[in-house]
Amino acid sequence: MKVLGISPLDKDATVSVVVDGKIIFAAGEERFSRVKQQDGFPKLALEAALAYTGLQISDFDDVAYAFMNWGSEADVINRNLDEEKAFIERFEPQNLQEQIKEALKKVPERVQPIHGLTEPNAKMEKGLLHNSYYNMAGIQKFASNGIALKGSKAWAEEAVSSFQRWEKELTAGLAQFGWNKPVKRVDHHMSHAANSYYCSGFAEALCITLDGYGTGLAGSVCEAKNGKIRRLHGVSYPNSLGTLYEHVTSSLGFKPGRHEGKIVGLASYGDPDILKDILLSRIEQKDGDFKIYEANNIYFSRYLASKFPKIDVAAAYQRVLEIVAVNFVQHWVKKTGISNVVLSGGVTANVKLNQRIFEVHGVEQLFVYPNMGDGGCGTGAALYISQHGQVQPTIENAYFGPDYSEQDMLSALEEAGLQAERPENLAASVAALINEGQVVARFDGRMEYGPRALGNRSIMYHAREPEVNQWLNKRLGRTEFMPFAPVTLFEARERCYHNIAGAEHTAEFMTVTFDCTEFMRENCPAAVHVDGTARPQLIKRDVNPGYYDILKEYEKLTGIPSLINTSFNMHEEPIVNSPKDAVRAFLDGKLDYLLLGPFLVKNPAEQH
Repeated sequence: MKVLGISPLDKDATVSVVVDGKIIFAAGEERFSRVKQQDGFPKLALEAALAYTGLQISDFDDVAYAFMNWGSEADVINRNLDEEKAFIERFEPQNLQEQIKEALKKVPERVQPIHGLTEPNAKMEKGLLHNSYYNMAGIQKFASNGIALKGSKAWAEEAVSSFQRWEKELTAGLAQFGWNKPVKRVDHHMSHAANSYYCSGFAEALCITLDGYGTGLAGSVCEAKNGKIRRLHGVSYPNSLGTLYEHVTSSLGFKPGRHEGKIVGLASYGDPDILKDILLSRIEQKDGDFKIYEANNIYFSRYLASKFPKIDVAAAYQRVLEIVAVNFVQHWVKKTGISNVVLSGGVTANVKLNQRIFEVHGVEQLFVYPNMGDGGCGTGAALYISQHGQVQPTIENAYFGPDYSEQDMLSALEEAGLQAERPENLAASVAALINEGQVVARFDGRMEYGPRALGNRSIMYHAREPEVNQWLNKRLGRTEFMPFAPVTLFEARERCYHNIAGAEHTAEFMTVTFDCTEFMRENCPAAVHVDGTARPQLIKRDVNPGYYDILKEYEKLTGIPSLINTSFNMHEEPIVNSPKDAVRAFLDGKLDYLLLGPFLVKNPAEQH
């Protein structure tokens, strides 16, 4: 059975090809258009999928899409708004003015600089007029209730309009390729549950999904057994941990839906206890569910950001995210007795949260779908309708995108006027360069699917130098608060990370943090965050021999089994796709060396 999966068109539009329950191609439109999180019909990605697989549109049995039709989505959204209004009317909030007053007394003086901030206790200074409005709209009950409901209504109107627009674009886009049959629609959160379960390899799993919005829900719990998935509970929108985190991302001056990782990084510098109880007092948690008071009032987080240090606001939101999600998972693990947990949905891009979920009592194994956001929903929808009570082996890698020939690579180098060598022992040559302090970008094999670079489109550097986080990010035009992530030899995992047993496989996809060992902290400080954690990619030779061999040769030279792996792209650009993309990013980023397939290229600007 051949199924074409199309992810939601509102952002990160992605095409997936699933044949007999196995993913044979998956790639986001952004990699071809070169526009980060590209929305709209994924025409270029579909062309690439057909070209790579040799399939025609007529070869597919079904086309799957991870939302219901716009009318069904509108109906459930309207029901949700009615439920929200009733909840706000019955909820009794605590006295915010008193809470804020007490919290302000807890803010410490700080002098230790934090890279990226003007000073460690920097706030979002907005001026008297803005601050007065935030005070009224964010914490004055009569006004804030109305603004929250107004925010939900405005969101709903925009969402329904978008569903109508994307439905037309989906139909028209498929028709251009010759598909005029109906599209099979899959409940959004079921598509998340399906991608995490069917790719985990577990016969039995508890599927937890958490995101911003999807078919009336912001989260769900499913029981999966022997290839079948059954929903146990849904968290109704707008009680959304995704929206909660988007709000603080925006309120701290970053782009929601894109820069949430910066908040995770900032959070490690702050004190979560200053604001934690205030946030928790606005969340009702009981019976394996949660409801968020005034969920669509962004002015509450803006008020906090104007009054408190950014790092303390970030820390509180991160901690509360962890507390609410952990309580949610804990309830359902205890109720079902299922010890294998699989995660999907945009909220589970939060690697610190995933560590906390793995630490839940009763959780023995964890798998996080590598493309956990909406870009992965097309694959989930395709897997869902192509499975018939079957348990598939786990995915071994996420190299589902296109690859390119040596001639393609030579043509890109020739066009840029670059000279290349072809070393006899490529891995040893590259490892020696990295050991000497050279920055090497690697482009080889099939492109990674999902938000994380996993070696085939990566920039490598040794992890012995903490300062690399500043100067390399500056060279690439990035502003980050998280350190670079390490790639670590699979067999060295327990030498580098504590309590990794049961999450080794998901760590192959860089989806969870672990506490670092003393060995890792001493030898790879550039990859260890201030809280002592790191987000590794574990690598096996049979998964990616070329990448593995470089790291193994580096270990022979240094005794260290880890290197820095950061995505090969410039700031606000998608990860590179083609050899031309790689050459341009290599030159623009002023990187020292480019490893393009078997070819090693020295940056001419670095030659003397």
